[in-house]
Amino acid sequence: MSTPSASNTARLTLKEPSGWFAAGSSFRQALTLLSDGAFRLFALICLEAERQTGCFEATYNELAKALGKSKRVIVRYAAELETGAVCQITPARNQHARTVFQVRDEFWPYQRVHVQPADEEESQPYIESVRECYLRLGDMQAGFRPADAAIAKEFYERRIPLGLLCDAMLLGACRKYVSWLNGRQPPRPIQTLRYFEDIIAEIRRSPLFSQIDICWCKKVTSSGGRRKETK
Repeated sequence: MSTPSASNTARLTLKEPSGWFAAGSSFRQALTLLSDGAFRLFALICLEAERQTGCFEATYNELAKALGKSKRVIVRYAAELETGAVCQITPARNQHARTVFQVRDEFWPYQRVHVQPADEEESQPYIESVRECYLRLGDMQAGFRPADAAIAKEFYERRIPLGLLCDAMLLGACRKYVSWLNGRQPPRPIQTLRYFEDIIAEIRRSPLFSQIDICWCKKVTSSGGRRKETK
């Protein structure tokens, strides 16, 4: 019997401390169950999904771009995930919203955290904070309506941090203002809180680059406020 060498007994260390996925027997099962294309989509969903819930939100156009396929092909892959009982898919509410993909328990290796719908009293402080942040955008928004309060409650139930949402509002408003100045968009205010959903996803995908933009927006708005005070 040979003695284990130092290389065999050394503790393995991940090169990247985050961003990895626990691919075990369920992942191997999906490999044998799905077609090559559908498995690639499944792998992408697993890598991007929240570990606590197994949920991932995206548009079909975003998925098509990520996998280098047409939207029609991605829709076919998604249908295969659903008919094979690999993922539960909640269609987008409208053309601007995202489709929700949730990996089913049989194919999800993590203990799932089940989020209970929030009652009115529990979610109200969050909604009020979102309202205040939204109205601080000034002329960039068209008012906080009951529909926006419902969207804010949805964001609360999806556990979107308040700080992340406020950063997305600031970044979105600054970009829209720059587009106004450059004549790329007509001077029309933001009509709904849903406008910032894509920006939330963008910040989550590229937090470093987004934070650079957010810091610039905060400097611009703070310097603008100081100029108003001196007038």
